[in-house]
Amino acid sequence: MTVTEAVRQRISTRAFLQTPISQGDLSSLLETAQRSPSGGNLQPWKVIAVAGAAKDEIIAIAKRVLAADPMGGIPGDRPVYPDFKVIDPVYDARRRRVGEMMYDKIGIPKEDRAKRLMWFANNYRFFGAPVGLFMIIDKRMGHGQWAHMGMFMQTIALLAEERGWGTCMQECWARLRVELHDHFGLDDNHMVYAGMALGVPDPNDPVNGLYADRAPQGEIVQFKGF
Repeated sequence: MTVTEAVRQRISTRAFLQTPISQGDLSSLLETAQRSPSGGNLQPWKVIAVAGAAKDEIIAIAKRVLAADPMGGIPGDRPVYPDFKVIDPVYDARRRRVGEMMYDKIGIPKEDRAKRLMWFANNYRFFGAPVGLFMIIDKRMGHGQWAHMGMFMQTIALLAEERGWGTCMQECWARLRVELHDHFGLDDNHMVYAGMALGVPDPNDPVNGLYADRAPQGEIVQFKGF
């Protein structure tokens, strides 16, 4: 598989087979991922990988915290999304578009809010993936280092594609940062940045047929001096 093929076929996998991922195989992937770009070689990332009973504990925490409101939790001072009221509406339009594409794939109409909330709750079960990864960062890091964390996550995702695995970046776990911070015993300077579901994709689940739109190149690229 070429890098181009991995980039083009990667999707947010939201249904997984129960095929286990061994610690050795995961360790090998993460060791390679450490070659991800890092300004000044700070390598501002830490990872907590959970499987089996450790993963079940996280799912139980999420179930308890979000029992009253599946969309609840505490977003904190680093929300997942910007304030769409003050930026170009194209960004909110893209977000809404991919959401509608997903619900269309799984056959849940817009007016059935209850079923949509039930589906959203799958986030907090890692969509059935055998492995959950939590990305940990020192809160004192600057914007540049947060960008490097994103590069690290993308590297993990592409290496997973090479192995026939799938991933789903899960910023939804930011809503449980307080609970996860306590559960993992993090010090005051560290926080959960995001989660990631990882495993072998279920090829027969319709949700994995979602291939999200991307903006036309003309909207995002300017060529000058060519």
